[in-house]
Amino acid sequence: MILQPVILCGGSGSRLWPLSREQYPKQLLKLTGEHTMLQATALRLNGMALGAGDRLATPLLVGNDEYRFLIAEQLRQVGIPHAPLVLEPCGRNTAPALSLAALAAQAGGEDPVMLVMPADHVILDENAFRQAVAKAAQLAETGKLVTFGIEPNAPETGYGYIRLGELEGDIRLVQQFVEKPDQATAEQYLASGQYLWNGGIFAIKASTWLSKMEQCRPDIAAACLKAFEGRQQDNDFLRPDKAAFAACPSDSIDYAVMERLAGLERNTGEVAVVPLAAKWSDVGAWSALWEIGAHDADGNVLMGDVLALDTSDTLVVGDSRLIACIGLKDVVVVETPDALLVADRKQIQKVKDIVGRLKADSRTEFAAHRKVYRPWGYYDSIDAGPRFQVKRIVVNPGASLSLQMHHHRAEHWIVVSGTARVTRGEESLLVSENESTYIPLGTLHRLENPGKLPLEMIEVQSGSYLGEDDIVRFEDRYGR
Repeated sequence: MILQPVILCGGSGSRLWPLSREQYPKQLLKLTGEHTMLQATALRLNGMALGAGDRLATPLLVGNDEYRFLIAEQLRQVGIPHAPLVLEPCGRNTAPALSLAALAAQAGGEDPVMLVMPADHVILDENAFRQAVAKAAQLAETGKLVTFGIEPNAPETGYGYIRLGELEGDIRLVQQFVEKPDQATAEQYLASGQYLWNGGIFAIKASTWLSKMEQCRPDIAAACLKAFEGRQQDNDFLRPDKAAFAACPSDSIDYAVMERLAGLERNTGEVAVVPLAAKWSDVGAWSALWEIGAHDADGNVLMGDVLALDTSDTLVVGDSRLIACIGLKDVVVVETPDALLVADRKQIQKVKDIVGRLKADSRTEFAAHRKVYRPWGYYDSIDAGPRFQVKRIVVNPGASLSLQMHHHRAEHWIVVSGTARVTRGEESLLVSENESTYIPLGTLHRLENPGKLPLEMIEVQSGSYLGEDDIVRFEDRYGR
């Protein structure tokens, strides 16, 4: 058996603003340890005991084209440098995403068992998770569609539920998938002991999934096959045909297949559930991070440089400066260089309304951080005013920006550390530490780091318009 981790990297995570942004979703964040949520997901099966002849494949990811370099760089940082990444031309929910993954998993002539995991979940007990995966993978190898049911510890109204069905030997079948309940119904579910949370994690053989898609949603199956057949390969990036995928209907794994096979009226007995007690959370809100975090003696979860006095049951997340709290209870404080969130922990779900307000007002804070990552490195907008902007720029060793020009701004570059190779019109020059150069408005230019250490520099822009869309690219190794 080949066990193929499939990581679904969709979702924007607006409920974790201001740390998550439209251009930097929550799966790219470090929330519970040294790794980001994506990195932790990719490493989750490392060290898993496999049967004789079984093999654990390199993770296969399905994600947004916009985040492709961020995803690839985060995986490189944890020793997974060439994970295949299927780039969705547009969002069509999880059923089409998994169909593309299944087709990619079979492209080499193999038929692995896919372990389907969202990239933005937290699992603290990874040994328990691996044991559940081992059982689920054996079931999936026989043709079962296996879902993982999270053992509930509270009457949650924010999750769908799985109603346990009959035993088939030592296999527990799914009797029904049920929608998010109201509070009274959730309490009944918890008291009955017959319901588990639906965590959105699955173990399904690639051929089984594609067969059931053709049976349940032939329109989606056909559209995904057409998109995959028209694919293009760009290094580790697999690009399905854009027009064919855009024509694909949108649907989830649950609605497209699982609920159709495990409904009360026509339950086929093909869907099994493996209970999972592994300290799982989808971190759907800041209150969830408080619940799973390490509490101090006063019930606080404090992350970053934080001093708390007479404060209890409070979450504080600091990113760039000292935060001092006095006399707080049941509060959430989240700080970034360009935004500060302070909220009643019991009303934290309303943060999505704040994001909506920011978006309606065309404010940049809903979309991007002050520090913006690019495939060549990153820039940090330090200061700005009428007709000027100051950025700290870091270029990775061997990386280069596109050959470009600007219609409305000139640029002054000062090298702080490292050496820059600068193309300026017909010139090519090296600029070393404590040296500077000037790029006049309308001049063709490129910035490169030819060295083995990061290049750090200060850029001062001046002109009548300083937006990022005032870039005309002529050559770009990253295909932008």
